[in-house]
Amino acid sequence: MDPETALELVRHGTTLLLLDVPQYTLVGIDTQMFSTGPHFKGIKMIPPGVHFIYYSSSNRDGSEFSPIIGFFVDTSPSQVIVRKWDQEEEHLVKLCEEEEERYSDAVKRLEFDKNLGPYTLTHYGEWKCLSNYITKNTIERIEPAGGEITIACESEMVGSIPKTEMEKALIEQLKNTKFSIPIEKSQKRGCYYTPIPRVVKHKGMNSQDLTLMNLDKTQLLETTLTKAYEGDEDSLLGELQFAFIAFLMGQSLEAFLQWKLLIGLLLGCTEAVSINIYGLISSVYQSNRRG
Repeated sequence: MDPETALELVRHGTTLLLLDVPQYTLVGIDTQMFSTGPHFKGIKMIPPGVHFIYYSSSNRDGSEFSPIIGFFVDTSPSQVIVRKWDQEEEHLVKLCEEEEERYSDAVKRLEFDKNLGPYTLTHYGEWKCLSNYITKNTIERIEPAGGEITIACESEMVGSIPKTEMEKALIEQLKNTKFSIPIEKSQKRGCYYTPIPRVVKHKGMNSQDLTLMNLDKTQLLETTLTKAYEGDEDSLLGELQFAFIAFLMGQSLEAFLQWKLLIGLLLGCTEAVSINIYGLISSVYQSNRRG
């Protein structure tokens, strides 16, 4: 890439400025992950739009890592996102508006340029295929309070969701790990995913009709689309992609269980033809490729 093109991408792309991040910390954006060095200050040349940023702190020699913490952003051209490492809590925090503006101006003057790694643009197409239905509204509707998604706070959040034996074993393992944070201590709630019933129940319906309704979940899908998504099929696909990314990159068990419920609902319909078939097939295909 010639210098003029690179400078244009730096000036018009989004910049992620990460201050005081310890060496060996794993930092990821979309499908890309980096192990930070001593001079790392963030990532530049990020295409404007939806992205998932995630990271995992390490011990001093980089041999052990904490559970991943991630958050979605919807960025605009030339935007600078600033986060600073909290040494005590071992996670990235936002700065006050005045301080953030000061650092943003410094980034735009290219004062941090030599310490910023470039976004690998050849991987952007793959990311777009994974996230093309996620919008700013999707993020605002689903993200947890504070925006951070981490499995460390999920061991008790997913207690009421039906799980396989392997998933139950994983939750027990999570509860016993040193990184597990009780809900009352963390003061965090999970993502605001759409409730998806696994079994359809209707009072007064005979057993034969009830069985047929559970075999073909078209009516449940149509009801869910109308009530939860205001009939917008793309919003449902956006939540499907949100959950898959939070699971795959963010290692969120809650996200995996939601993704599984949505896939079960969509693939459990034999009569539904109104759903965006291309979008569904594309989303499932990309999920299988990455999974």
